[in-house]
Order: sequence, then C-alpha cells, then structure tokens
Amino acid sequence: MFLFKFYDTLESSWLCHNPLGFLVSKKNKIMKSDEKRSHRLNYLLKCYLLNPKEIDLYQRAKQMGVTDSTAKDYIRTVIIQAQKIYTK
Repeated sequence: MFLFKFYDTLESSWLCHNPLGFLVSKKNKIMKSDEKRSHRLNYLLKCYLLNPKEIDLYQRAKQMGVTDSTAKDYIRTVIIQAQKIYTK
C-alpha cells in the first residue's frame, strides 16, 4: 500500500526515465573525477589483462573521450598495475 501511494506522488515521465532513481540521492549521482578515473583504469586493466596490446588499450581509452596525453597516462598506469599482478 505504501509503495502504491509513493509511486502516485512521482511524476510518471521521471519514473520511466529513472526507474530506480529514487534509490540514489542526488549528491551521489555526480561522480567525482577521481572516482571516474578509478573506474576507467579498472576497466582498462581488465581489457589489458585479456588483450595485452598497447594499441588496443589506447583505442579503448580514446573511446572514453579523453585526451591523447590522458590516454597515454592511463596506459602507463595500467601496464604498471598489470606487471604488479603478474609478479604475484
């Protein structure tokens, strides 16, 4: 009964575009730049561990919409992290 009344108070178009949006507070929706970088590096590390070619890694980084220098920085960081994983 409570959920039915709760959904009645929401704007229907907002609910269609954000079906679980009411579970996340507004200040948590904006990701900080260091969190974004961390997510990107983790994704690139997974890609590099599956396919250890620098050119493919660079292309994936560029697809994220980063600059050339940032993509190269990501590659250096990912390769260093992958080497740490391989030595364990």
